[in-house]
Order: sequence, then structure tokens, then C-alpha cells
Amino acid sequence: MLTDSDRVQVLSEALPYIQKFANRTIVIKYGGAAMKEASLREQVVRDVVFMASVGIRPVVVHGGGPEINTWLTKLHIEPQFVDGLRVTDAATMEVVEMVLVGRVNKQLVEFINLAGGSAVGLCGKDGSLIRARPHGNEAIGFVGEVASVRVGVLESLLANGHIPVVSSVATDDTGQAYNINADTVAGELAAALGAEKLILLTDIAGILQDKNDPSTLIRSMDIQEARQAIESGIVAGGMIPKVQCCVRSLAQGVRAAHIIDGRVPHSLLLEIFSDGGVGSMLSA
Repeated sequence: MLTDSDRVQVLSEALPYIQKFANRTIVIKYGGAAMKEASLREQVVRDVVFMASVGIRPVVVHGGGPEINTWLTKLHIEPQFVDGLRVTDAATMEVVEMVLVGRVNKQLVEFINLAGGSAVGLCGKDGSLIRARPHGNEAIGFVGEVASVRVGVLESLLANGHIPVVSSVATDDTGQAYNINADTVAGELAAALGAEKLILLTDIAGILQDKNDPSTLIRSMDIQEARQAIESGIVAGGMIPKVQCCVRSLAQGVRAAHIIDGRVPHSLLLEIFSDGGVGSMLSA
């Protein structure tokens, strides 16, 4: 249990970071265990509201794969994947949009508002925020990539003290809906907003020298080191697209990108407001 002296030390250590990041935008990709487990979800929500309360401008981007799978199963549609991407035919796309936009997004908005924040839920369709284009592999159906971003609606919300909560569904020029990877959406929004930070919540400690040993956490690297880590195999599997997402955002002007373990209590605050942090930070 923290003593009064410990609490004072924590606040003292956080102060320069609070001052440094006031009025700066931080984009948070929210997913993994932190989304599925109620206790972790509550901590993430409180962290986001705390950030907004001290003058930071958080933007939350979310997916919802497990929830989508649950509803597909209820509707007797078998979830299918190709190279880690969800096969999204017309029927699946309807479920994806229903779950991400109509359920997960609104639940998250409600949680933030109940915690004292002022959240507004959006998807890529709202205010033409995100324009999609096909991924390119016809076999996976309506899986998209980000073609363009218009952040006017987000900037207006942020300027008025709201917390935008964005689901990763968008449309192309014809109005066809697409399911886009939430990490990708978060990275592109961070770049378009000129964000101070992009933070990806994951289910591992960060980038590890040895994927089986959390003590080998790499706490910081630059763009070139990140690319070398992919080439050498240090970064492999599902971590590759996350690191690539971070590199793209840094190359477009985001100051720092973080990959952190959302299973660690209050990992967002620890990463932003403490000297040591808890995950891996990539910088330009």
C-alpha cells in the first residue's frame, strides 16, 4: 500500500509530464485483454479520463475482434481468416459494422462518460473522417486500407473538450463499407492530427529481444532500429504490423509511438507520466 510520502513522490514525478503534454493530442489504440476484462477496462477508461482532466487531448481508436466472433457464431456465420485478416463477405461486413459501430463503440462511450469524461462515438463514415480503399486481396472481401483522412470533426470535438472514440469502419467513394485494422486507423489518425504520441495497447510487454522472456524488453528504438528488428526477426508474427504502423506514423510526423502491455494496471499513465515507463517507445 502506498504511503502518503509515496503518493507525493508519484505526483511530483508526474508534474513535468503533465505540463509537457498539456494541450497535446495522444491517440490510443484500445484492444486486447484491456478491452475484454472488466477490471482492466475500468482502469483504461479512468486513465483516459484522467488524461483529459489534466489538459491532454486523447483520441481512442478501437477494434473488437472477439465480440465480432461472438456475434458471428450467434448468427451461424463461421469466422474465417486468411494471413491473419478476417474474411469479410457482405454478411460478415454487416455484423462487423453492427458490432463495432452500434455496440462496442457505444459501450465504450458510455463507460468514459460514466467515469466523468465527455466521449463522442464515431466511425470512419462520420464527417467523412476516413475514406477506405480495398485491401487488394479479393479473397478476403471487404477488408480495407486507409485511403485518406479528414480530421476536421475530430479537431472540433477536441477543441471543445470531448474525447473522440473511433471505430475502424469506413466507406469507399461508392459508399461500400470496409473493415479496417484498428492499429492502422490509429496510426493514420495520429499522423493526420499531428499527435504527440501514438499508443498501442497489446497483450505483451512490448518489443522483446526474446519473445519468451519479458525481461528482454527493448525500452526504446528509432525508426532505423525498428526496421532492422523486423529484418532480423526480433520483431515477428503479429508484432510486425504493429511496429510497421508505428514506423509509418513516425515518418509522418508523430513524435513518439509506444507499444505497451494493456494487462498492466494503469499502463497508460505509467507510460506517459513516469520516468521509466512500462513498454517500448519508438521515436524518429
